[in-house]
Amino acid sequence: MSYFQSKSDVKPVKGAEPRIDEAAAVRPSAQMVSTLGHGMLVTGNIVCTGALHIFGRVVGDIHAAQLVICEGAKVEGKIVAPEAVIQGVFNGTVHGNNVKLQSTAVVDGEIFNKSLTIEQNAMFEGVARRLDKAVEAPASADAKPERPAASAQVVPISDGVR
Repeated sequence: MSYFQSKSDVKPVKGAEPRIDEAAAVRPSAQMVSTLGHGMLVTGNIVCTGALHIFGRVVGDIHAAQLVICEGAKVEGKIVAPEAVIQGVFNGTVHGNNVKLQSTAVVDGEIFNKSLTIEQNAMFEGVARRLDKAVEAPASADAKPERPAASAQVVPISDGVR
């Protein structure tokens, strides 16, 4: 349908409804990338069984199969990822098999790694140590949400205005 056509001009085509492959929607794709966009602030822990690209800000721990902290992003916490690329600002601890600090990276903390690449102009202040044991990607069971306790209550927050 065009923006310039009215709905009455469009005739439905039999059998043209979109089909959703439910099995494909449930199983994660190797090429699927989760993205936290610019202007987004996440406070808490993140578990991602696939690739994760961060453009916004995260305060908390991240466990991902592949992680890219993009230029302009800020992350504070602990990272566990077999593959980690840092282009933005990071404060905390990184545990990764292959860690790359690209030229725009600003890192303050500890890096535990099997392989560390630091490009020219990257800023790194802290300690880099060799890992004895390889880092594993999170299992899909790790990414399942926890159920709240039966006694948990939702309490509305008042802004003090009545």
